[in-house]
Amino acid sequence: MSTTPFPGPVRRRAALGSALAATLLLSGCGADVASDAEASAKVTVNRCGEPVEYSVPQRAVAYEGGSADKLFSLGLTEHVHGYVMPPANPPVSESPWAAEYAKVKMLSDDLLNKELVVEAKSDFVVAGWNSGFKDERGITPEILDKLGIQSFMHTESCFNYPRYPEKVTPFEALYTDLQRLGRIFRVEDKADAVVADLKKRVQAVKDQAPQGDPMPVFLYDSGTDQPFTAGSQVPPNDIIRTAGGRNIFGGLDQRWTQVNWESVAKAEPEVVIILDYGDLPAQKKIDFLKKSPHTRELPAVKKNNFFVLDYNEGISGPRNIDGLEKFATYLRDLRG
Repeated sequence: MSTTPFPGPVRRRAALGSALAATLLLSGCGADVASDAEASAKVTVNRCGEPVEYSVPQRAVAYEGGSADKLFSLGLTEHVHGYVMPPANPPVSESPWAAEYAKVKMLSDDLLNKELVVEAKSDFVVAGWNSGFKDERGITPEILDKLGIQSFMHTESCFNYPRYPEKVTPFEALYTDLQRLGRIFRVEDKADAVVADLKKRVQAVKDQAPQGDPMPVFLYDSGTDQPFTAGSQVPPNDIIRTAGGRNIFGGLDQRWTQVNWESVAKAEPEVVIILDYGDLPAQKKIDFLKKSPHTRELPAVKKNNFFVLDYNEGISGPRNIDGLEKFATYLRDLRG
């Protein structure tokens, strides 16, 4: 997805299912974090492909919903000082962890920056590479290291991290992050339980996936002259694949990327996933696809096969599995 901020968050959200409610029961309570002696000790955990020594953070800052959700799902609210939530994100009141967001500070509704982190006296920042952390904006793990501020990057975003890249499938990256954060905060048992529950839900979807040739699916993020979409290195690819579909751009070894309308038309997608965020409501994106000469004759558009994926179900975080379950239900219903 574009890293350019979009004002005015979208308000459409689906109701939480029973599976998510079960997860909240599992992950909503606080975790038993390390004692003072354990907290002052160092533990070595990978930050992308780089081994880094961490002490237990006390004033964490999370950038975007995926980062905060990972911390909240592990019961670490007391160790979160605040969050930075650019306008592309849906309101935190719509989060499964809304009560946890309410207990910490909203630090900014703009992009992450070094000054904000220093002013917050943060000792730990969680963000993705080339989203929260970015050379051009002067906030990188290396810069924070020099300031004595610990940092952690989403493994999903490590694909093209300079010097220390790391590449795993998006769902595996989610599990990896939760387990690494569990080690950093010394809540390994909690992390193992949360990951086990997520894996169980993923397996349940796999077990019910439609048989036969996977239905071709196009994820539409944004763009009119050229579409922005999901390659193989972001969560929607795993959502589509696990549910029994085929991402028409899953062969691109990239994250969020620009393609052309000709390649979309050639793939003849049967379903279009609309990524819902920013100041352009999902319905306006659908209206554009129905009117554009590039897309109005696509099988998915002619059949009105549109599925709306919430922003925080599309970026790396526990809500990926909520999006998976919803899309899997949609795909099964479509296949009959």
